[in-house]
Amino acid sequence: MSPVVELRSDTFTLPTARMLEAATRARLGDDVYGEDPTVRELEELSAELLGKPAACLMPSGTMANLAALLTHSPRGGKAVVGAESDIYVYEAGGAAVLGGIVYEPVPTAADGSLPLDAVAAVCEVDADDPQFALPAVLSVETPNNRRGGVPLSLDYLAGAAALARDHGIAFHLDGARIFNAALALGVPAADIAAHADTVQFCLSKGLSAPVGSMLVGDEASIATAHRYRKMLGGGMRQAGLIAACGIVALTEMVDRLADDHAHAARLASGLAEIDGLRLDPEPPRTNMVLFAVDTERTTHTTASFLAGAEERGVRIAELGRDRIRAATHSGVTADDVDHAVQVLADVMAAAPRAAR
Repeated sequence: MSPVVELRSDTFTLPTARMLEAATRARLGDDVYGEDPTVRELEELSAELLGKPAACLMPSGTMANLAALLTHSPRGGKAVVGAESDIYVYEAGGAAVLGGIVYEPVPTAADGSLPLDAVAAVCEVDADDPQFALPAVLSVETPNNRRGGVPLSLDYLAGAAALARDHGIAFHLDGARIFNAALALGVPAADIAAHADTVQFCLSKGLSAPVGSMLVGDEASIATAHRYRKMLGGGMRQAGLIAACGIVALTEMVDRLADDHAHAARLASGLAEIDGLRLDPEPPRTNMVLFAVDTERTTHTTASFLAGAEERGVRIAELGRDRIRAATHSGVTADDVDHAVQVLADVMAAAPRAAR
């Protein structure tokens, strides 16, 4: 039987044997009481790696981002976000629904940045005029998912942080894949996090833990976010079972992200040779490859191409309209990449006949 190659997302990673072993040996307590020693160890490790004073284990990145926005903005305040950011597109409008926070989406540039002149424009509100929602927090995402995993430069982050300070608002960083960004930039993750008041990152994507995300920041912000975690239903009891896997993720799975980046480059190189496909927009910087069906060169549609790939055991997914994402991760080998390229070439060669 031909192998199934799972490229839809790096959330399909499975916990390693070391993670499962660590979970069975974890020292446990009640984390709602603050008495789970393994959770405390994970939080201290996360804060240290990101260069922040404090951290809080969250069940998901969505909850971590939401808790951060609730921490930084009052009801009726405004969160300035990217129009192509996960926090705006994929997190169910939680800050608006649950926190009474107004989203102000700013167009996202091809490199994942929010143009700072556009950010400044939406922050320049007459605070004395009661008609306007006042800006409270700026959130940016690195690497940006819907822009193909492009990491933001340190200079850009410094500029965004300075702009936020100038306008008296908080700066939150959705760093779900911050260690991928750090690898791509050749810097420690703490250098990226240094510019933000709070940072969210996921343990359950490329780092392969089964569940969990971390929110790091200053002690006051994390204490407030901890209260919001409880309010949102995220208080967990013997959460050391999860935290033990997270510790392994941070101590054993960060360096191996280089393999995922290499496999993404290998995949992109192969896809570039397939007539009827085009990389969209560039070769990958991290573990994501964005590409598209070139409908001027083939009778395939995005839907028919995805269906053909699925039938042959290669799982990829549409990201936005007529864009396809393939994400490499610890469950994908170089041989899997080569197999996927051959399968996708075969799918393209078997394009449906044009209508007469």
